[in-house]
Amino acid sequence: MNTFGQIYRLTTFGESHGPGIGGVIDGMPAGIEVDMDFLQAELDRRKPGQSALTTARKEGDKVEILSGVFEGKTTGCPIGFLVRNENQHSNDYDNMRDVFRPSHADFTYQTKYGVRDHRGGGRTSARETIARVVGGAFAKMVLLQKGIRITAYTSQVGNIALERGYKDYDFSEIEKNPVRCPDAQKAQEMAKLIAEVKADGDTIGGIITGVIEGCPVGLGEPVFNKLHAQLGAAMLGINAVKGFEYGEGFAGVTARGSEQNDVFVPSADGGITTLTNHSGGIQGGLSNGQDICFRVAFKPVATLLREQNTVDKNGKAVVLKARGRHDPCVLPRAVPIVEAMAAMVILDNFMLNNIHKC
Repeated sequence: MNTFGQIYRLTTFGESHGPGIGGVIDGMPAGIEVDMDFLQAELDRRKPGQSALTTARKEGDKVEILSGVFEGKTTGCPIGFLVRNENQHSNDYDNMRDVFRPSHADFTYQTKYGVRDHRGGGRTSARETIARVVGGAFAKMVLLQKGIRITAYTSQVGNIALERGYKDYDFSEIEKNPVRCPDAQKAQEMAKLIAEVKADGDTIGGIITGVIEGCPVGLGEPVFNKLHAQLGAAMLGINAVKGFEYGEGFAGVTARGSEQNDVFVPSADGGITTLTNHSGGIQGGLSNGQDICFRVAFKPVATLLREQNTVDKNGKAVVLKARGRHDPCVLPRAVPIVEAMAAMVILDNFMLNNIHKC
């Protein structure tokens, strides 16, 4: 399937080395003011060539809105958009036409479909996530009006990790360094590690932390469409993602219930809140009004600029040294993608809640 969401839906199309990447957004509310500067800024956070830590591919990634917006506002009709590819170097992939890159989608895609676009990975390339960032940016425009803010940042690269919780960091620091880490000292250490790995023709992974603030109580479903399950599916659908956890996650298994339970207390505004947030803002599959905090683990990029043993499509052993331009670490450019997927999940659930209340 190439469509994500139930009411707020994004359908994407395009390949890494084709004419462009685009999509159609269905379910966008009418009358929302479209901030094109914000939309383009979100794409600029994802685009290649933005620093020495990313791929050298240079793309403008300028979005064209084809429908669904009139005089600066959404019309409620499908929003069609396109981002044209401008800097493909398809010849760099000629030596991969009949060879399977280790831990890449080449083998599985070829086996399933019997054909694949070897140029930059075709449809399996992370360049497809351009469309997700556009869909997420439109969702953010709606959510900001509802007081919901979604922020993500790099919290670990390799063995270099932040040591404190998200509340101890100033989110305004995230965009001040190319790693997108709110701790300036750690960001320097992470950048140094990425540069060393890149110089060695290798790659490295890490963790992105996401925080959703201002979410009301009751988003999600109590059984099959639990909110954390939806967020998990959204994150695990991002290229190179290998793990997802929310709240205390796996670390919570060593605690006792008396240590882990979030005790309810009266809030200052006369409502109900909790003293702690070990649950990560979700209980019983529904948002509980606290911040939703989650972490997404990214593996090292599969394409290495060094020799690797592999096989060709006939099963013959060969040695592959990939050419082209590739990220040594996806995390800096994946931060806006994580935010975008979270934004679409939250807006979709807002709209589903409105249906249930009718």
